[in-house]
Amino acid sequence: MKNSLLSTINNPADLRQLDEAQLPQVAQELRNFIIDIVSVKEGHLGASLGVVELTIALHYVFDTPNDLLIWDVGHQAYGHKILTGRRENFHTNRQLGGISGFPKRSESIYDAFGVGHSSTSISAALGMAIASNLKGDYDKQHIAVIGDASIASGMAFEGLNHAGVTDANLLVILNDNAIGIDPSVGALKKYLTAVKEGKNPRQNNMIKSLNFDYSGPIDGHDIFAVIKELKRLQKVKGPKFLHIITTKGKGLQQAEENQVKYHAPGKFDATTGEIHIKSEENLPSKYQDVFGLTVLDLAKKNEKIIGITPAMPSGSSLKFMMDALPKRAFDVGIAEQHAVTLAAGMATQGMIVFCNIYSTFLQRAYDQVIHDVALQNLPVIFCLDRAGLVGEDGATHHGVFDLAYLRCIPNMIIYSPLNEIGLQNILYTAQLGLSNPISIRYPRGRGVIADWQSVNFGNYEKIEIGKGICLQKGSKIAILSNGTIGNNVTLAIAKMQHPETIAHYDFSFVKPLDESLLHVIFTKFENIITLEDGVIKGGFGSGILDFASSCNYISKIKILGIPDEFIEQGTVDELQQYCKIDVKSLEILFSSY
Repeated sequence: MKNSLLSTINNPADLRQLDEAQLPQVAQELRNFIIDIVSVKEGHLGASLGVVELTIALHYVFDTPNDLLIWDVGHQAYGHKILTGRRENFHTNRQLGGISGFPKRSESIYDAFGVGHSSTSISAALGMAIASNLKGDYDKQHIAVIGDASIASGMAFEGLNHAGVTDANLLVILNDNAIGIDPSVGALKKYLTAVKEGKNPRQNNMIKSLNFDYSGPIDGHDIFAVIKELKRLQKVKGPKFLHIITTKGKGLQQAEENQVKYHAPGKFDATTGEIHIKSEENLPSKYQDVFGLTVLDLAKKNEKIIGITPAMPSGSSLKFMMDALPKRAFDVGIAEQHAVTLAAGMATQGMIVFCNIYSTFLQRAYDQVIHDVALQNLPVIFCLDRAGLVGEDGATHHGVFDLAYLRCIPNMIIYSPLNEIGLQNILYTAQLGLSNPISIRYPRGRGVIADWQSVNFGNYEKIEIGKGICLQKGSKIAILSNGTIGNNVTLAIAKMQHPETIAHYDFSFVKPLDESLLHVIFTKFENIITLEDGVIKGGFGSGILDFASSCNYISKIKILGIPDEFIEQGTVDELQQYCKIDVKSLEILFSSY
C-alpha cells in the first residue's frame, strides 16, 4: 500500500517538493478525499472532481499565492481549498462556523478573489494583471479558470474584449466539460464542440481573433500534458488562452453518467456512488415544483405564455414546461441581463412572459429590470426562486436583498406568497393581464401543505392586487408578516399561553401596500412588529415605517428580518435563529409584550 501523499501537503509549497511522477497518486488521493467528505457532509461534487488534475498542475507550476489564481463561480474549487491549508477542516465546508463553499478572500491568502456568481474571473484577473504592470511587477502570473457555461455570459466577453488590447500577463483557462449545472446551451457551445471535434478550421478561431495566444484543446485529465503546457505558457507574455477538455464528475462513475444529479447530490455512498434517497412521503412539494407545474398548466391553456430561465431549468423547475412545450420555454444560459430584456421584448408583442431567475442572480440584471421593463411599464412576470435565506451556499446566494432593491422601482408590483396556494393563485392572476411588471418571490425548499395539488391545482382564484389579509385577530400587538416567514408567526402564536393577544396580518404585497388595512391596524394597536426574510434596511418593514411617518402615526414599530450584515453559511434553521426570526425567538418576543 502506498504511503499517503495528500496528508503531507499542507500548502502548495509542499506539493511543489514532489516529483512530477508522484502527481497522479496525489490526484487519486485528492479525488477520493473529496468524494469521502462530500458523500457525508454534502456539497458540490461533480465540478471539483472534474478539475482535480488541473488544480494540482496549477499549484505545481505557478508560485501561488504570489501568482494569483481565480476560480470562476467556485463550485470547482474544493481541490484548491484542500491543497491550500484547509484539508483538516474541509469537513466543515458549508456549515455554520465552518469554511465557505466558495473561494473567499478573508478565508485564505490563496483565495485571490471571492466568487459565488459566475463569469467574474476574467475581469477580476485582468484588473489584477493591469495593476501588477502599473506597479512594475511584470513577472507576476494571473490565472482565471472559467467553465464553458460561464464564458458564454456577457461579462466574460467584456473581459476578453478588453484583455485582448492590453499587454496584461493574463492566462484564461477554459475548463470545457459541456455542462454547468444543467447542460450548456447556445451557439458558443456548438462552436466549442466543433473545436473539440476538430471540425473548426484553426484560422477561424474566435479567441485568436480577440488577440489571445490560443492553445488547445488538450486533455485536462492528462496531468503531464497540462503541466507541460502551463510551463510553456508561463514564459509567454500578454493575454493567453488555454482550452482544456474535462469530464464533470471524473472518477465516480455515477457522477460522470448523471452530471446534473451529481452536481450537488446530497449524501451518497462513497464507494458505490449511490445517492441516499430521502423519503418524501407525506412531505410538501418544493416551491420550485409548485411554480413549474402551475406555469405548465397555465401555459397549456394560454398559448401566449412564455417561460425563460438563465441556466436554471432544473433548479427552477421550468424544465417541466421545456419538456412539454419546448418552443415556448427558453434556457438562455448564464445571461441574466439578456433574459430580462428578452422578456421585455416579448412583452411588447403581447406575450405573457414568466422570467424565472434566482433572487440573488436578478441582482446581475438590475439595470435591465429598471430601464427595459419598469420604465416602459412592461408586464413581465419575474419569478424569484431562492428568495430569503438559502442555507449552506451562504452570503453569495442568500436572496435577502430583493425586497429592498425592488421596492424603490416605480411601476413594480411585489408579492411574496404565504404558501403554495398563494403562489399558484398569483401566477394565475399575473397571466390574466396585469398593467405593470410583477415580482413574485418564494423560498428555496418545501412548502407547508402536504397535498397542495388536491387543494387548489387547476382551480385557481384571482388575487386582488395590493390586498392584505387578517390571519388572526388579537387584542394587544399586531404582527405584520410578508411571505412564507409568516408561517413562523403562526407556529409561534400557537405555542403561547395567551395567543388571543396577538393579531397576525399577512402583507403578501409589499408594493402596493394595503394602506386601508394599515390605517385600521395603526388606529387600533400601539405596538406593531413587522417580519420579513429580507434585509431590514429598505425592505418591507421600512415600507411600514414610511407609511407610519407619512400619516403621523405614533405606534411603536419593531422591524424583524435580516440584520445589516452579510449572513454566512449554515442551515436555514440555524440562520433564522441567528437573525432571531425562528419560531422560538418569535415566541419569546411575543410573550414579552
